[in-house]
Amino acid sequence: MEAAAGRVRAMLAACTLCPRQCRQDRLGGETGFCGVGSMPRVSSAGPHFGEEAPLVGQSGSGTIFMSGCNLGCVFCQNSDISHNLSGEDVTISRLADMMLALERIGCHNINFVTPTHQAHAVMESIIEARKRGLSVPVVYNCGGYEPPEVLVELDGFVQIYMPDAKFIRPESSSKYCGAPDYPGIMKEALRIMRRQVGDLVIENGIAVSGLIVRHLVMPGCADEGTEIIDFLADEISPDTYVNVMPQYRPCFKAQTMPEIARYPTRAEFMKVRDHALERGLRLTK
Repeated sequence: MEAAAGRVRAMLAACTLCPRQCRQDRLGGETGFCGVGSMPRVSSAGPHFGEEAPLVGQSGSGTIFMSGCNLGCVFCQNSDISHNLSGEDVTISRLADMMLALERIGCHNINFVTPTHQAHAVMESIIEARKRGLSVPVVYNCGGYEPPEVLVELDGFVQIYMPDAKFIRPESSSKYCGAPDYPGIMKEALRIMRRQVGDLVIENGIAVSGLIVRHLVMPGCADEGTEIIDFLADEISPDTYVNVMPQYRPCFKAQTMPEIARYPTRAEFMKVRDHALERGLRLTK
């Protein structure tokens, strides 16, 4: 595991840790699109009861919100963390301390939120925490914009992948995330994740391994949502566990874009959710 973490850290020298390929020297103090250097930067850590039911259980999901982001969605609901980089730099040992503290208070898992651009630190902290006794599963809660070469190195570090499948049309991802290559990269990322961890396995109501996919229903994008459902059913697994989410609201810069400056209608949400049921996917909240 140390070798894998070392290979990922080495990618920071001319950063290729995400598909943006900024090639900034993050080891030397430079920052790229994500705005984060080589040290882990954390916004908050604590038990979270608003995650998917198999992650929350009775005692919560042990969420660690990582500052910065490699996507830059105009509708971001966590813009203070993702865009404004609220949080503090911590050491690898301190990050491991956080993980162990969350397990001690009963959290069912360690849930890294927006870890993509800090994968090196996530891996290094997992190694240290495991050596010090961490036993609960690790959740990689990401935007779906993940480079294959990093996902390969994450094999064995992560027990539960929870990516977004935001868009499947380049025109949408380009306009709303500044990432026209998002659809192709997201598809390949989900294929790799599924091969590594399989479909979601739940024991006594708690997820222990596997894949959970999130899709946030956007206003005016219900047809695109059904295309994502078809992709999951046809190319990932007919038993994919998916959360079709209705909680979009026009945050951050969304108010400046009339077509997404509103809440999705119930009909839009139900179109995607019903299609997921028709395709036989497993649904969660």
